[in-house]
Amino acid sequence: MKILLVEDDEILTKALTKTLTTHHHIVDVVKDGEMGWTYGSTFEYDLMVLDIVLPKLDGISLCQRFRANGYATPIMLLTAQDSKTVNVQGLDAGADDYVVKPFDPVELMARIRALQRRSGSNPFPLLAWGALFLDPRTCEVTYNSQPLSLTTKEYEFLELLLRDSQYVFSSEELIDRLWSSEDFPSEATVRSHLRRIRQKLTAAGAPPDFIATLHGRGYYLKAIAAEVTTQDSFPYPKTDSVDLDQTPSETGLANRLEPVSGEDGSLDSQQQYLDFLNETWVTTQPKSLDQLAVVFQTVTDLQRDRLTSQQQAAAQQATRTLVGTLGIFGLSKITHLVRQLDYWIGGREPLQPKQAPLMQALVTALQQEVQNTTQIQRYQIPDQQRPQLLLVSSNVTFNQSLQMAATRCGIQLEVVQTLELAEWEELQTNIVLLKLPAESDQANSQQPTANSLLETLQTVTQRYPALPVLVMSDRGDLSDRLEVLRCGGRLFLTAQTPIEQVIAEIVQLLEKPNLPTRVMIVDGDRTWLSTLPTLLKPWGFKVTTLADPQQFWTVLQAVVPDVLILDVNLPEINGFELCQMLRSDPHWQRLPVLFLSELSDSASQQQAFIIGADDYLCKPVMGVVLANRILSRLHRMRDCAK
Repeated sequence: MKILLVEDDEILTKALTKTLTTHHHIVDVVKDGEMGWTYGSTFEYDLMVLDIVLPKLDGISLCQRFRANGYATPIMLLTAQDSKTVNVQGLDAGADDYVVKPFDPVELMARIRALQRRSGSNPFPLLAWGALFLDPRTCEVTYNSQPLSLTTKEYEFLELLLRDSQYVFSSEELIDRLWSSEDFPSEATVRSHLRRIRQKLTAAGAPPDFIATLHGRGYYLKAIAAEVTTQDSFPYPKTDSVDLDQTPSETGLANRLEPVSGEDGSLDSQQQYLDFLNETWVTTQPKSLDQLAVVFQTVTDLQRDRLTSQQQAAAQQATRTLVGTLGIFGLSKITHLVRQLDYWIGGREPLQPKQAPLMQALVTALQQEVQNTTQIQRYQIPDQQRPQLLLVSSNVTFNQSLQMAATRCGIQLEVVQTLELAEWEELQTNIVLLKLPAESDQANSQQPTANSLLETLQTVTQRYPALPVLVMSDRGDLSDRLEVLRCGGRLFLTAQTPIEQVIAEIVQLLEKPNLPTRVMIVDGDRTWLSTLPTLLKPWGFKVTTLADPQQFWTVLQAVVPDVLILDVNLPEINGFELCQMLRSDPHWQRLPVLFLSELSDSASQQQAFIIGADDYLCKPVMGVVLANRILSRLHRMRDCAK
């Protein structure tokens, strides 16, 4: 996919370009809005990524110009401001999505794939032509179940042909789509890449003219006539509709979770990315300290009551830049401090001298953190391809076997024997496997008992209910399973479960959607609304609250929630009418709607279900009850979609 990136932050540009090219995208980079218009209106792109704050022409205005002139290319906006106003403005201008800095590269790539699916003719991630299969998410390419080792450009060549398999691409079109505007390859370069791809396909059993030549026109995929795709040649379970987010076959586990390799197919992209970040940090660190010095001077002048609007604007620009720049290095503590500082400086209310001491403490802490960060460690950076498994076990033999199996599947494994709650909170893990010791091992051992481990587990799962936990035990009767369930275990495995099946269960849990569930709540009681984000925080929901139903449609389109919660009694427009509006719109007919109201009479509840509600709860409600109703509704939706 060819992407236009319009961003003036040099550090963020380098990091974004690195991430996008690692996933085999071609990237053109420009630094101001006017140049973005020149490139976007001259060359053909599959996606445009625009920063909102740009020199000469801001990202929202640039987006409006593209849409006003009939350009339908998907547009993603980047912003350092996590405010509904900016997001709504961007979406109203014609943007398809927006991402708030700092962003997780995994979420960014997932959003790009989602835009790609929406704009393309193939709604599924997997691309296929006969016995050739290409998975854009893992960059895995196979022919007759044999993996093909391709260079980046060869991969991009095949992906382009597969995405528009009925089209004949001329050499000029291939050059325009597969090379950036700064490169000037010749037609001989195209023919050279094509020759190598044909050789690799032929070696895997494809006919020599699998990629055919139409003389004078270009290249295309030859129509599949007699070739039949069998179950054995298909790398994933065969169903009526291909859904790669569901259970993978065991043979595909390693390939699907393996990190994306480098150009020669052998380099570890995680190490490459780490080296890139450390090289970039050498120049980023002093620049960040310079920007913090500007902010520190602003705070000093504020304390002396000599702050000018120009100084505050410069400080705000510095903090916004720091949010985007430092976020790419995975420095969570530093990013959190910058966010706090940006909240103060970029607030709507004028700064007051009495706020200076707190802001000064924040700036000083930031300066120390940036100064003390001499090297970016692997655990600091966003792990783009390798999920992390925490194994709590004292069985050395089992640990070694699981380590080898996890490595083959690209899963990072950390092994501990026991953990206090404070230590759990410091760990960044995607999933936990708790192996309870056998009774015979506990008799003559100083290791923690099964009961003590389960007590710790219960404390952890109560605090982090979204964290999936698997428990293995040598006892599997009803009482043991019930005890594990009550302590928060998500899945129970017996000690005799083969390692391969353990890994398969872990992969299946890991492959469930990771992005936070977007919950939109409309309620006229502002006091009640203010408590809901905190109430639902343990479940990782991304909560948007709205008190004014007049803004309902605008905010709905901006947020695109996974679940909508409505009160019945609202000013001017009641919740029943809002629900009816949704059910009359084809785009929103399937959105889950839950009513949360102080009305407990059967007539109100019956009316809610008649107009299309999915659930009805009465106030007051406990956080765990509301969260479970939301999750239950989402699980049913996903089950029905299978």
